[in-house]
Amino acid sequence: MNEIFLMKLGEIVLKGGNKRQFETKLRQNVRRRMKPYGDFDVYIMQSTVYVEPKNGEADVEGAWEACHSIFGVVSLCRCRPCGKDLDSIFNAVEEYLGDDLDIAESFKVESKRSDKQFPMTSIAISQEIGGRLAEAHPDCRVDVHHPAYTVYVEVRDLAAYVHGPAEPGAGGLPTGVGGRAMCLLSGGIDSPVAAYMIAKRGVEIECVHFFSYPYTSQLAKDKVMELARLVTRYSGRMTVNVVSFTEIQEAIRDNCPEEYFTLIMRRFMMEISQRIARRDGCEALITGENLGQVASQTMQAMAVTGAVVDMPIFMPLVGMDKEEIVTIARKIGTLETSILPYEDCCTVFTPKHPKTKPTLGQVMHAEEKLDREALITAALENVEKITVKYHDEAGM
Repeated sequence: MNEIFLMKLGEIVLKGGNKRQFETKLRQNVRRRMKPYGDFDVYIMQSTVYVEPKNGEADVEGAWEACHSIFGVVSLCRCRPCGKDLDSIFNAVEEYLGDDLDIAESFKVESKRSDKQFPMTSIAISQEIGGRLAEAHPDCRVDVHHPAYTVYVEVRDLAAYVHGPAEPGAGGLPTGVGGRAMCLLSGGIDSPVAAYMIAKRGVEIECVHFFSYPYTSQLAKDKVMELARLVTRYSGRMTVNVVSFTEIQEAIRDNCPEEYFTLIMRRFMMEISQRIARRDGCEALITGENLGQVASQTMQAMAVTGAVVDMPIFMPLVGMDKEEIVTIARKIGTLETSILPYEDCCTVFTPKHPKTKPTLGQVMHAEEKLDREALITAALENVEKITVKYHDEAGM
């Protein structure tokens, strides 16, 4: 029988009466992610997703790698199905895992009997298969407490399955069960991590990026598109809304006190993002703000910039240390792109002495000379929508 994948569900199993809805969405997501790699049969039984190649043309290695980035899966393993009898199970272990046992110093067998019609208990299965393996591999001693290698046997409804240790999955909830949200995506380290973290909670992600040509280059824009593409490895395809921000930044420079430049700029970003979000069916904004990291991320500054919107603002990084954020960026593969030396619009017209403890009244007074509505309307008239996918093939 062919090798298949078993993917164990995470917190979906706790959803009670809504569990079926979560499982259906996860199955749809897995099927979509498998399309670039060939024909796979995807089904869910006993809180486990089965991913089975239908023919020898399937790219099993590519599919296996893709399965690691599907939200809703807590662990996954490659396994060999076999008949539900001791001889078949032992033969499958020998054929599939024998080489691993030959080089291991010690082992144990851990069994799980989901099919309660099977005549032996889990302990009895482990003892029988373990005894046979000890005879077949005399140089690999049995150690049930601290084994170097563990053989897993799962007796399920359709077949028995043998495999080695499982690998961690992406965790979280299936994409699409938590609504839609708009992420303000810059070229830095933080915002791609923020998008990933909210996507992990089952939220479909759309992004908005503010582009200030000629103060920022095409390379800076390309960098942001690559960051979005890297996030889609986990979130699935997304739309990036590119907003021309030059006119607004020049108006702020020409009409507002320098110490308020960044605060007023961010207020425009938030309001524009909310309008695009509402138009596209998003119900929240996502930012990569981190309390105290820069002058515009004090409590007072964040209160002022958030005052222009009335939809929820998710800030998943707000209490994290920078090193924690960098660790996640490295894990999801965005760090190396984020540190490329192409500046984004947030670095344009940066004040020498920014206001760190502003009041809403002060900022509103500082922006009195601006025609906010005209500037926002002009920016929204020329939004460029770019669809981003991790792969070029259809289905991702």
